[in-house]
Amino acid sequence: ILPPAATADTPAPAEEQKVDYLNLPCPIPYEEIHRESFMSLKPELFEGLRFDFTKGLNQKFSLSHSVMMGPTEIPSQSTEIIKIPTAHYEFGANFIDPKLMLFGRVMTDGRLNARLKCDFSENLTLKANAQLTSEPHMSHGMFNFDYKGRDYRAQFQLGNGALLGASYIQ
Repeated sequence: ILPPAATADTPAPAEEQKVDYLNLPCPIPYEEIHRESFMSLKPELFEGLRFDFTKGLNQKFSLSHSVMMGPTEIPSQSTEIIKIPTAHYEFGANFIDPKLMLFGRVMTDGRLNARLKCDFSENLTLKANAQLTSEPHMSHGMFNFDYKGRDYRAQFQLGNGALLGASYIQ
């Protein structure tokens, strides 16, 4: 018994494909990279209970309720951490359309959180975040303008407190 004979049909080495740098796909947004890495490396761990309920009223509008109970950690001057039992209720309303998304949340302590995402065109998007409180100088807002080019993305950020930012990724 002999092993099978080697045939002359040996595959030719594959040609190395060249990268066409003038025809690259558009990258994902910078904040998406940051969010993915943050979610992977720092999962949200908490003690207590959280209950979320969302009821859709129609295809575009829904209401949500959230109840959270558990200790809040307060740093102290000593090495031990002080834990105070807390409970929060949150009421929210959502409007979702293909070109416009609005999210609003009202907390029991009087804070209001609002988010907006508006697609002006296929390439230009506005994102806004706001938090309103009854405490002086604690309310804030931020606007992000995202432009998606053929093979790049650019973002300009503007917020209260003289916050300015810009990013470009290709």
